Amino acid sequence: MNLFEQYFPNLSYEQIHQYYQLNDLYRKWNSKINVISRKDIDFLNEKHILHSLGIAKFHSFKSGSEVLDIGTGGGFPGIPLAIFFPDVKFYLIDSIGKKIKVVKEIGETLGLKNVIALHTRAEDFDNEVDFVISRAVTKMNDFVPLVYKNIKSKSTDKIKNGIIYLKGGDLKKELLLFPDAKQIQLSTYFESQFFKTKKIVYLSKDRIYSKKG
Repeated sequence: MNLFEQYFPNLSYEQIHQYYQLNDLYRKWNSKINVISRKDIDFLNEKHILHSLGIAKFHSFKSGSEVLDIGTGGGFPGIPLAIFFPDVKFYLIDSIGKKIKVVKEIGETLGLKNVIALHTRAEDFDNEVDFVISRAVTKMNDFVPLVYKNIKSKSTDKIKNGIIYLKGGDLKKELLLFPDAKQIQLSTYFESQFFKTKKIVYLSKDRIYSKKG
């Protein structure tokens, strides 16, 4: 049993194949454009793909939902999640054009029809989505005001619209301004030592500024 089948036994053959294609694709692109650190490329499945899929363990996005990946870099967590949720639209944005070029090429190679990759800054992206996701691009007190405008107020999913953020380490000080944020340990889902300090932070839009009315 491979790594992805171990944790996601309901994956289709096509999805498993797409995940393993990512290894060759990122090695190819990394030799041209450094989108993943050289020391991490040999651990792509665990440190990037599976890490991204921690969000899928936490929440199953409703079909037809729209999700925004801020500062996607080489396409994480957006690309692995787009494979997992083919009926969900993903906007992957980054301010670095060469990284978005890689994301577009990988998305096209995999045949992902649900990925829109854009070279733009978060400040300039005006679309509203159901959820904003990201992987530790900045501290929460900077990130939340940046993306608040992009989250739809009306929720139709099992959980309320908001931010689902992959973070690591001790977040007590960082989350002082957001007492309603929920922390989920990724070690709850995955056995590897890598996930011992990795977390998901979930904060619904309606609770972001609840203390301020």
